Amino acid sequence: MRPAEELRYLILAAQREGNRLLAQALRPLGITPSQAEVIRILQDRRSLTLNGLGDLLVCESGNSPSRLVDRLTSVGLVDRQVSAHDRRHIELSLTEEGLRLARQIIEIEDDLYRSIDAAAEGHDLDAVTAFLRAFVAGRPAGEALARRITTDEGALL
Repeated sequence: MRPAEELRYLILAAQREGNRLLAQALRPLGITPSQAEVIRILQDRRSLTLNGLGDLLVCESGNSPSRLVDRLTSVGLVDRQVSAHDRRHIELSLTEEGLRLARQIIEIEDDLYRSIDAAAEGHDLDAVTAFLRAFVAGRPAGEALARRITTDEGALL
């Protein structure tokens, strides 16, 4: 197997294992990793339009987040309001129950990140991160992540 092929499969395997672990931890909350991403973005941003949310999603890059939002709205986690300044835009925000769930999601994510930190111990994570940023740069999921990091940290990747 050539190195680029192995790298491709290692990235895929790591993504699948990480998603499997996250899905398993989120299962008692009754949500999926994609739904958790929507909840966390809305928690961080307080209020967004559907398009604004779609621009920040990595899990659904390039697709409309409508089905995710519809499900979260139907179970009382997300509230939809017509924008006061433009009736064509729907503002999304978390309900009180959504905010409570977001706090639980943070705890689950923190556990996952501690496990990743432990696995990365002794390895040059900065080099790996720099490579992966370069690899996804200019691609839809990479652009969504870049927008989130820019918004969160106020600086581009």
